[in-house]
Amino acid sequence: MEIDGIPYRTIWVEEPGRSVGIIDQTKLPHRFTTVTLSSMDEAARAISDMLVRGAPLIGATAAYGMAMACNEDASDEGLRRAYDRLYSTRPTAVNLRWALDQMTALLDNRAVEERAALAWARAAEIGDEDVEICKAIGRNGLTLIEEIAAQKPKGEPVNVLTHCNAGWLATVDWGTATAPIYMAYEAGIPIHVWVDETRPRNQGAALTAFELGRHGVDHTLVADNVGGHLMQRGLVDLCIVGTDRTTARGDVCNKIGTYLKALAAKDNEVPFYVALPSTTIDWTVEDGLAEIPIEQRSGRELTRIAGRTETGEVVEVDIAPEGVAARNDAFDVTPARLVSGLITERGVAPATKEGLAGLFER
Repeated sequence: MEIDGIPYRTIWVEEPGRSVGIIDQTKLPHRFTTVTLSSMDEAARAISDMLVRGAPLIGATAAYGMAMACNEDASDEGLRRAYDRLYSTRPTAVNLRWALDQMTALLDNRAVEERAALAWARAAEIGDEDVEICKAIGRNGLTLIEEIAAQKPKGEPVNVLTHCNAGWLATVDWGTATAPIYMAYEAGIPIHVWVDETRPRNQGAALTAFELGRHGVDHTLVADNVGGHLMQRGLVDLCIVGTDRTTARGDVCNKIGTYLKALAAKDNEVPFYVALPSTTIDWTVEDGLAEIPIEQRSGRELTRIAGRTETGEVVEVDIAPEGVAARNDAFDVTPARLVSGLITERGVAPATKEGLAGLFER
């Protein structure tokens, strides 16, 4: 993707074998700022403090975190400490565990002095693989948009509703839910995106609207609770969202509020698709509601909000009574029965155990 004409991935090597650069997503959309990570602990804090977020990007950052750990202490004990530290940052996204397991499997039984070079090379491969996976997701999801576009009057846009940010900023490039949208836009298909603000961190308003706007895709920001209303009035042709963890039977764990969109879509017969890389499938879990840990984040995210004043200053203000109790569940689980299909790099699968198994050999 491009920012002011300059192509960016969301994570890149700055000093080979020493450091990586990232976009500080906590500063968007008001400031575009990059940050250098040069230690395992800096990578861990970037994940936990959400400078980087989105399941695939978290995985890629964790892989580089393990590479940095090899620079610091490449012993078995040092790598175990690094694994535990990085794994503790975000418990819901399965890509984090997947990436750490990839790195651990590579480094086990290797000479200590070889580990750093191997780790840096594998982390780069994980990033490149994510880009190719997202491109494939985009191509497979594009067919769904093309089918809807073919049924619309000429020139009338396909209206897609999305939730949170499953875009370029959540992956290394292209995005998951946005990849079909970007490909439709580049193919000349009229397309319009309803962007949920996605409280409490406002990733839709701050991130999805930012990247769609910079890429030139027509979009409209709406409050979280407007989605069902739009569907009732025939203003949504399909929903495409992302996921942080998908179970072997097709349950989907995604940003809080996704379940409500799926319920509204089911009631209004609007197709509800989930775009995901296979690295987000947790084959060890069947029942998402019972088995997936839901991250509990600080209530401060609910009671305070950041914004830009008329003078350009970015400030944080209170929006709730002082001392109010706040519960901040970061994710919810959408049962497979509410999902029209899963858009993967290998095709579109029914949200069932059999559907996923048909595309991916265990």
